[in-house]
Amino acid sequence: MVRSGRMSIPAGRATSGTGPAGFRERFMQGETVQQGVRPSILDSWQRCRTQGLSPDGSDLPFREDFEPDGPIVRAAVPVLDRLQCLFSGSEINISVADASGTVLLRRFGEKSLARRLPAIQRVPGFVFAEQFAGTNGIGLALAERQLIRVYGAEHFAERSQANACVALPVRDPLSGRIEGVLCFGYPRGLENPALGTVIRKAARAMERRLLGQSSARERELLRAYLAGGPGAAVGPQRGGAVDVPALELPAGDRAVLMEKAAELISRAQRAAVEVPLPDGSRVTLVSRPMTTASGVEGVAIEAVLPGLRRSQPLVIPEQDDALPLLRAEPAAAVPRLGLAHLSAASPSAADGHPESARRADSAADGRPAPPEPADGTADRNRESPPSATGLLMVGEPQVGAYALAARRRLELLSEASARIGTTLDVRRTAEELAETAVPRLADHVTVDLPEAVLRGEEAADPVGDLRRTVVHGIRDDLPFTPVGKRSDFGPTAPQLRCLTGGRAVLEPDLSSAAGWLVQDPEHTGELLDHVHSLIAVPLVARGVVLGVVSFYRGQEPAPFGDDDRSLAQELATRAALSIDNARRYTHERAMVLALQRRLLPHGLPDQETVEVAHRYLPAEADVGGDWYDVIPLSGARIGLLVGDVVGHGMLSAATMGRLRTAARSFAELDFPPDEVLVHLDNLVARLDREDSDGEGAGIIGATCLYVIYDPTSQRCVMARAGHPPPALVHPDGSVSYPDLPAGPPLGLGGLPFDAVEIDLPEDSQLVLYTDGLIEDRHRDVDFVLDQLRGALAHHPERTPEDTCQAILDTVAPAHPCDDIALLVARTHALDPRRVATWDLPADPALVGEVRASALRQLTDWGIDEAAFAAELILSELVTNAIRHGSGPIRVRLLHDRTLICEVSDTSNTAPHLRRAAGTDEGGRGLFLVAQLSRTWGTRYLPEGKVIWAECGLDAA
Repeated sequence: MVRSGRMSIPAGRATSGTGPAGFRERFMQGETVQQGVRPSILDSWQRCRTQGLSPDGSDLPFREDFEPDGPIVRAAVPVLDRLQCLFSGSEINISVADASGTVLLRRFGEKSLARRLPAIQRVPGFVFAEQFAGTNGIGLALAERQLIRVYGAEHFAERSQANACVALPVRDPLSGRIEGVLCFGYPRGLENPALGTVIRKAARAMERRLLGQSSARERELLRAYLAGGPGAAVGPQRGGAVDVPALELPAGDRAVLMEKAAELISRAQRAAVEVPLPDGSRVTLVSRPMTTASGVEGVAIEAVLPGLRRSQPLVIPEQDDALPLLRAEPAAAVPRLGLAHLSAASPSAADGHPESARRADSAADGRPAPPEPADGTADRNRESPPSATGLLMVGEPQVGAYALAARRRLELLSEASARIGTTLDVRRTAEELAETAVPRLADHVTVDLPEAVLRGEEAADPVGDLRRTVVHGIRDDLPFTPVGKRSDFGPTAPQLRCLTGGRAVLEPDLSSAAGWLVQDPEHTGELLDHVHSLIAVPLVARGVVLGVVSFYRGQEPAPFGDDDRSLAQELATRAALSIDNARRYTHERAMVLALQRRLLPHGLPDQETVEVAHRYLPAEADVGGDWYDVIPLSGARIGLLVGDVVGHGMLSAATMGRLRTAARSFAELDFPPDEVLVHLDNLVARLDREDSDGEGAGIIGATCLYVIYDPTSQRCVMARAGHPPPALVHPDGSVSYPDLPAGPPLGLGGLPFDAVEIDLPEDSQLVLYTDGLIEDRHRDVDFVLDQLRGALAHHPERTPEDTCQAILDTVAPAHPCDDIALLVARTHALDPRRVATWDLPADPALVGEVRASALRQLTDWGIDEAAFAAELILSELVTNAIRHGSGPIRVRLLHDRTLICEVSDTSNTAPHLRRAAGTDEGGRGLFLVAQLSRTWGTRYLPEGKVIWAECGLDAA
């Protein structure tokens, strides 16, 4: 059982869906895991997934060029030899890695392990950094910079599921830099809490050996400090020039104290400063200048921490051989908890008594314990422990100044990694670069980018097409070129020189920089009242010139130097990569959006049955595959189509175009909605099978809603395939969602679709939409549907255009993460006076009567010019129905934008157009119909068919 805070977490593999194995399986499947996993492990898993690591991967990088005799190896060998004796006969393997995660040394408690284990667990040279090996002890200790335990299924890699490990970074006591990692690996079932004590003692022994390898100047400063002053009896705190971790402080508190200590050393003055910590407590830092016997001048920083226990004394050895090492211990002692001799201070030393600490330290270093004071001070200390005073850092002022500047540069670069590139917007990324640099590097920053880069393209002339993109500084009233204006740099200006030379240009004193002054004397003269130093850096990524960034420093701070130029170059390089990523994304998104819009309808067909308005709103992050269509059908009917392809990007847009074309084709064949969906379902399944070997295998899927409205009967029939239902606004202003079966999404295959027919009175509104309108991670779908109902209710007089805008204003999410396609149709009824119908039996003698009645109706409608074509068309269609169909026969004329002639019968046999030979007696009827009409076709009914032809009324 592993305890993290107050939460107990089962260690190892679990099979019941709980514990690390269950949570890990859910995480690998893409589910959100927020509880049940230690935060450090979960963070590591997320980093592994972001880096694209595979949990079943087995190959790790192997380095043959690692240093076999470096400082960390020399410090570790004697310690590992004693650990090997201590763990003799156990299944524990010991490894030491460098700061990059490369294993340098291996030791085994049981020698046979070296033969049984795979090469990556027994051969030095393999790299266990997190970005290669996933979550593991060495990689996570380097990432978290503290003691780490990893159990069984907490490992990211499958190969490590049966193991557990404990790992601890080993630091250089003088610089605080991590030099390596000490790691104990063992079977998952052999967990023992005492291993934490052992590894801490061993790491401290290695760190003391590293201290013994320090320079003579550093040792002299430490000896000078220990030779006099009140701090001689206490030890130093982790993280600075010296390192014995007895004063336990959180990592954040240590960082605050170390930064302030470096600043005090750089000042080289005697001082006492009170430093507030994040938790509200305060620590006093005392700066004490000193000089060694050989003349080395330095500063010691002591920390006074009220209420904390004293630390153990610091012992500075004369040479490496005098360093204390771990004592050998039988392996049988490892499972016991009482390994007092292996801890940095024994249990008695941990209680805060200085005498106990003194005795424990002597025992650990192999020295006889000093005699207890006879004046009773030990007893008084036991009763009232004093405030702890510890050496925090020792160093030389010049070195301290460099260390402080270097620390701040590293902190700025670390912050830049987190702050720059948080979005895929070119302009915002440039703003993040400026915000990061001000005021820690510069007082003012300007960024100039070509117009083409802002559009997502590569600039043909990056020097001559620069536009001021960002102006940011500690003041807003400086006379820089405003944002949006063209930036004209002269041929000798630092900005142009850095672009042509490809490297940063430093002008420490702008008042003497002739090349900068001559480009615009009046403008630059005004700027000299506020700035005096400049670094111009080109923004170049992957060989593409993206622009230039200018860092300005005001009058008071010191002018820029070479270190500042290097820092500015590094910041610009990192920002350029983020800007280029944003540019590439902008370019790809523009291409996909252009394709998407090209594949959508460019206009609405001329018809009078419905009044239609539409909107298409692409997602902010990426373009998807939503579409809509308005399709004129036979008999003055209209088809309304809305669909959504799963996914985003070019593949979804291309798939959308294919599905929309196919859907329109199926609709124009006069298939009913449920049959259209069946054909689309088969098409999507076929596309999946055809792409089985491609990169998009198995991802094609879509939803669709198809509605057909008939203005002659004021009814509509609709069907949907996994799509949200339409909203129906009745003429009285009420809103309802028709009870329409959802149907399966397209692509599942073999499942039926159900169509529903409903009444749709004149002046009703149908609202069709895709799921991007109602589905949002921050809103409940039912709430959004109610919100849509409220936006539509009580506004029957509103035009479809106004309805579209009202929906987007009140219902659509502010930052849509999915495309939104919206189609609003207001229905109109066809005037019954413009419809003529005749029912007749299958009698050839009645053909003449039908022609005569039709001619009279055309005269009444005032379209006599269409009489000739209509008469011939009706004669041929009625004759075919009598000869080849079955009665009864119905003839219908519709006077819409065109004249529509329809002849229906109860036969399912459809005529086919053919070219008759010169000797044939028949076969020319449909040919004449095709020649006299704009278009013709067959529409099937539940019982029978309708053959129709449409004549133009241009002449009328």
